[in-house]
Amino acid sequence: MNLDKVLAKKFPALEQTLTPRDCMLYALGVGVGTRPLAQEDLQFAYEEGLQVFPAMVNVICHPGAWIKETDLGIDWVRILHGEQSFTILKPLEPGKTYVGSYRVTDVLDKGPGKGAMLYLEKTLTDKATGDAVSLVRSTYVLRGDGGCGGTTQAQPELHLVPATPATDSISTTTLPQAGLIYRLSGDYNPIHASPEIARSAGFERPILHGLCTMGVATRALLQGCCDDRPERLRSVSLRFSAPVYPGETILTEFWREAGGVSFRATAVDRKAIVLNNGRAELAL
Repeated sequence: MNLDKVLAKKFPALEQTLTPRDCMLYALGVGVGTRPLAQEDLQFAYEEGLQVFPAMVNVICHPGAWIKETDLGIDWVRILHGEQSFTILKPLEPGKTYVGSYRVTDVLDKGPGKGAMLYLEKTLTDKATGDAVSLVRSTYVLRGDGGCGGTTQAQPELHLVPATPATDSISTTTLPQAGLIYRLSGDYNPIHASPEIARSAGFERPILHGLCTMGVATRALLQGCCDDRPERLRSVSLRFSAPVYPGETILTEFWREAGGVSFRATAVDRKAIVLNNGRAELAL
């Protein structure tokens, strides 16, 4: 990796208008609609009174495959999505145009052969007013770029999920075609669609997008901790710890705390923790 060029990378401001169709397609991609008689699901999947599912802030104004740019020198084939967080300042609204501004905030070099961490930040603003509506942070594990140099030696501490039994849990079975639906919201990485490419990457079959799994957990948070009121969700942060295969059942466990909730998610049949170190801040 060419550290100087990565840090100097200038991202163009990216605009996206949220059509009702975009909003409903994203919601269906993260599993909304399994309660078709419930307004709690229809608020995200039906045009009357439509609201934007909160985790959609992760995918709008997508910067594309910038990390493949040859002058950056990143070994993009070996990248993993390590952590993700979003903070909602104002809810997204269907029909509005938003602007995404990106910057690389830090790079942590773990040393030759040990990889590096790249921290990317996106600020979303309302084009009409200029008001910031959300802040999205992504951490990428660059397994092939150790020894590149860095800007920091301090890795942010992960939130620890309590060792006590969970307060509550929600079980969600993902659709076998979930990855094929979710990719239509902007992430067309073939590892989520092509069995051949997934096998070449070491997976038995296509895996679900990490941000889709985050959307599944966010839906569980809304249902289990927010009375299905999206305006109560202020922020979500987590670590991706294992892939999910479409069709698997995901158990999201909660630990209610002052001002929010800790959580983690497990693929039930494999007993594999797929999301860990989760924390959500809630409004009353």
